Amino acid sequence: MAKNTPIFLLLSLCILLRLSESRPPFACDPNNGATKNLPFCRTSLHIRDRVADLIGRLTLQEKIRSLVNNAAPVERLGISGYEWWSEALHGVSNTGPGVKFGGEFPGATSFPQVITTAASYNASLWEAIGQVVSDEARAMYNGGRAGLTYWSPNVNIFRDPRWGRGQETPGEDPALAAKYAASYVKGLQGNSAGNRLKVAACCKHYTAYDLDFWNGVDRFHFNAKVSKQDLEETYNVPFKACVSEGKVASVMCSYNQVNGKPTCADPSLLRDTIRGQWRLNGYIVSDCDSVDVLYNSQHYTSTPEDAAADTIKAGLDLDCGPFLAIHTEGAIRAKKLSEVDVNRALGNLLTVQMRLGMFDGPRQPYGNLGPRDVCTPAHQQLALEAARQGIVLLQNRNRALPFLGRQYRTVAVIGPNSDVTDTMIGNYAGIPCAYTTALQGISRYTKTIHENGCASVSCPDNRGFGPAEAIARQADATVLVVGLSQAIEREFLDRNGLLLPGHQQELVSRVARASKGPVVLVLISGGPIDVTFAKNNPKIGCIIWAGYPGQAGGTAIADVIFGMTNPGGKLPMTWYPQAYLAKVPMTDMSMRADPGRGYPGRTYRFYKGPTVYPFGFGLSYTNFRQTLAHGPTKVLVPYTGSNTFKNITMIMSNGIRVSSTNCDALSLGFHVNVENVGDMDGTHTMMLFASSPSAGGFGDEKRLVAFEKVHVVAGAKESIKINLDPCSHLSVVDRFGIRRIPMGEHSLHFGEDLKHTILLHNEVEEIKY
Repeated sequence: MAKNTPIFLLLSLCILLRLSESRPPFACDPNNGATKNLPFCRTSLHIRDRVADLIGRLTLQEKIRSLVNNAAPVERLGISGYEWWSEALHGVSNTGPGVKFGGEFPGATSFPQVITTAASYNASLWEAIGQVVSDEARAMYNGGRAGLTYWSPNVNIFRDPRWGRGQETPGEDPALAAKYAASYVKGLQGNSAGNRLKVAACCKHYTAYDLDFWNGVDRFHFNAKVSKQDLEETYNVPFKACVSEGKVASVMCSYNQVNGKPTCADPSLLRDTIRGQWRLNGYIVSDCDSVDVLYNSQHYTSTPEDAAADTIKAGLDLDCGPFLAIHTEGAIRAKKLSEVDVNRALGNLLTVQMRLGMFDGPRQPYGNLGPRDVCTPAHQQLALEAARQGIVLLQNRNRALPFLGRQYRTVAVIGPNSDVTDTMIGNYAGIPCAYTTALQGISRYTKTIHENGCASVSCPDNRGFGPAEAIARQADATVLVVGLSQAIEREFLDRNGLLLPGHQQELVSRVARASKGPVVLVLISGGPIDVTFAKNNPKIGCIIWAGYPGQAGGTAIADVIFGMTNPGGKLPMTWYPQAYLAKVPMTDMSMRADPGRGYPGRTYRFYKGPTVYPFGFGLSYTNFRQTLAHGPTKVLVPYTGSNTFKNITMIMSNGIRVSSTNCDALSLGFHVNVENVGDMDGTHTMMLFASSPSAGGFGDEKRLVAFEKVHVVAGAKESIKINLDPCSHLSVVDRFGIRRIPMGEHSLHFGEDLKHTILLHNEVEEIKY
């Protein structure tokens, strides 16, 4: 070991020299004699003390210029300027100005869009993707091409199927979105000792934001009217998980108002909830130009100085945009704001930068990462695996799939999405390492003949249908790859309907009719599509949803079609029929059905009408059987509140407040056996739903509370252990926004076929008056 030590030191020195050539230290350069011994540069001191020292050295104007995303340098203290805005939704992205591809970093691994990855229901995969993305982000930071603060993930609830940004989210279910949020954040931020950060993640857009532009209403002017019940039970759940479980370093407030107040100026939402109740250890940032929007577009305040004061005092720390840099000093002069308020906001920002090591000079954590750590074979393999796990098999009539062996020597590949590249990666993407289209993927398995049929997804006419029909008649099988793209759904573009755009439906029907062999329909999209016509067409044997499957999407699609991969994805959102839209304006934020006004409710939890495909649906090439090996049937929930007559009566009718029991002592263990009774190895997602006693007016809606993914070899059996926390998993929210645990019989549904009942009771029920 001793013989190798000089070599190790030499290599370390070379790495440091190389990094010093590509990125000078952000601050605290040991070669700067004027600053190297200042307290804020001493890594031996507590970060709190270093931050206080630095703030004490800054002028008011220097402080104010640090409250915006393109923070100005403080050259006299050796501090560089910094761009806070970088994006990493499903890979390092150049959507924000903080990332610049080029030179030694021509691209980065582009994973499937989030809605696709969510369909895997695999928390360990989500965390692994975060780890890879942060490796590549750190490598690019070391190379001077990126920052360390990434405004990802988007954890808004996919409430309405028309939303153009639903593709960026983990879907419609709060429990699924919460688990995704915490897992991806942990992967991004790492598990460094001493409260340190690998990169700083940001959960957005808080809160009740899921409308961009619909029917003349845009996100800049929308006032989301949300009940306390829906806010606590649905919209805020993923954000709370980000902060409480994921320990995220940042939360972004949204453009819209909630109940008449801009989210970025609401102290109840920011100061009291995010930082107070949830205990955020980090900073709060506005969506870009949100502060300007609340003044100039929403006219919430009478002066720009009031807007600056209101947002900072509400808990905002950083403005994405120039507004605070322009108007904060005026707010202080007008005594609407104090310098103490500015110091508090700046302290939150500097603390995150110090946790990232940005004030530690050239000795950076993860300083060994460089160009060789971006687009590695392992990273690209994970992108392929993520795409495979996210693909959902929606229909497989007469087991037409997989195509095995050489039974189909020629396959016709048809459709506007059959040979596309950018479409595969969705929005908020960077420059991928490489692309594989569906046509390329299928061509690796067999001979292909190809026609687009439509010139684009908008498919304005049927002029290309003839050649498409002709090759379908020639081929042994046909794969149609259709769907949507960013031309149809994206940020600031919500959809008007759920049908395939333009003449795509006609293309599918005509090609299916002409095909002499089996027809596989592959859908590329973020949002759901009403393909009832295809479900009911006997010529279309198979339907696959691939989402936006990322840089390796074409390979993953082909692997599923030809049986290299057994699909195991499950839909993270409900697929509604087109007729549903007439009953639900996008502007109506209510989750629950209201029969009195013909309102059907939203998401699988509250909508009970017809669907094209339900939430959680997905087929496999094999079959699984679940049995419950162990699970409690009766549990005592202790009551820690006061035994007044009023409290006891409330408990008997409405259940125990979560705040009035010892949640740490409540844990319910369940063992479920999963047997693969088919003839092909596969992965199974065990989805556990719960429904509460209907007494107390809570309703008995089924809701997802837990899920686990397990790989089971054909003919074998695996055991899954799930721990339920009654405070989290068996509680419900009343109309006042209070979370309670109803007493009585709760039903647990392990998938569709296995049901178990558990009785929750408490000692208050035994008290007699």
